[in-house]
Amino acid sequence: MKKEAVVGLLNSSFYCVFDKAFHRMKMQYDFGLSRIYELVINSDPCYAFLLDGNTLIQNKMVCAHVLAHCDFFKNNARFAHTSRFMVESMAASAERIRAYEIEYGINAVEELLDAALAIQEHIDPSFVFRNRPPRREEPKEKHVARSESPYDDLWSLDERSKVEEKKNGAPILNQKFPESPEKDVVLFIMEHSKVLEDWQRDILSITRDEMLYFWPQIETKIMNEGWATYWHLRIMREMDMTEDEAIEFARMHAGVVLPSRTSINPYHIGLKIWEDLEKRVGRQGMFEIREFDSDISFLRNYLTKELVEDMDLYIFQKSGNEWKISGKDWEKVRDQLCAARVNGGFPVITVRDGDYLRNGELYLKHEYEGVELDVKYLEKTLPYVYRVWGRAVHLETVLENRPVLFTYDGKKTHRKFL
Repeated sequence: MKKEAVVGLLNSSFYCVFDKAFHRMKMQYDFGLSRIYELVINSDPCYAFLLDGNTLIQNKMVCAHVLAHCDFFKNNARFAHTSRFMVESMAASAERIRAYEIEYGINAVEELLDAALAIQEHIDPSFVFRNRPPRREEPKEKHVARSESPYDDLWSLDERSKVEEKKNGAPILNQKFPESPEKDVVLFIMEHSKVLEDWQRDILSITRDEMLYFWPQIETKIMNEGWATYWHLRIMREMDMTEDEAIEFARMHAGVVLPSRTSINPYHIGLKIWEDLEKRVGRQGMFEIREFDSDISFLRNYLTKELVEDMDLYIFQKSGNEWKISGKDWEKVRDQLCAARVNGGFPVITVRDGDYLRNGELYLKHEYEGVELDVKYLEKTLPYVYRVWGRAVHLETVLENRPVLFTYDGKKTHRKFL
């Protein structure tokens, strides 16, 4: 079960990549530094797993908690298009991965998985809700009985030449590729990379499908965990517990909702907002909010001044060698929390040119909104993009309010200010 908790799904295709995370979690568990309480899978039906080492009261709380998760999975709009048969799909994907390891070698598969995991967040979940644009059909020539002007025949020749260029595969000057910025970097590489083999495209497709499956959970983390905590608390209160069980439950629940001084505890914030909503809109209103909102709208609409002050939320930043509180204005705190949930908390990277410099190079752009990229992470990620694209990779971003271009040419990373 500990390994399943790291991977996120039974039979996930990433089993070999997560060995380090698994052994770290196992060591923490063995030494009593952490405990795994729950594992619930969004499928049809939902699956929940209980740890043998848990006490009876711990597993009762887990059951109450995952029941609310299942309710959220089944009723929140963000989950309407997720696959309900992902467990079976993952099992089939894992078999394909094992077959590729036998045919192409473990190292080759792991190297590709490393690259896939490095860029897995850069997808476009909106593709779940819309179809890909249909492939254009070649225009059919129409017979014109009579020209309406002396120059119509010349325009006709020009149109025919464009059609011939398309048929012959000749490039059309100044044609953008892609025509508009493409947010789904993984899909773009899958479809247009000239170095990927079919089995490698399949692995990228597997990682992309898994990320699309998890995306609604990323978008609703605070809502979902708060909802589950709200209900496990009320369900457990209705149970007939002994004094020792009540103390054990209280201690365990307190640990779940314990606030952190340096990060956000979604269980704590989510629970506080749901309990406040119960007073303001009642249970029926809570069910409606659970159905339609995501974390961004949930925080924007329902995190009040009183809640911010009650939870003592604040903004902090590094000043020299120290971290200091930089603001406690409740609206700024709320806006900061909302901004951190945009795109699941990941930077928005778009493909701007798949044939940069007419040399097949990839030009990416960070859609800068006031938060800089982690340069060390960036410089370690570009080689992975190069591995799956096969040509030089460029990334435009902003550092210290100046546009800068990072380029990885297959050997080293260069940077220049624009």
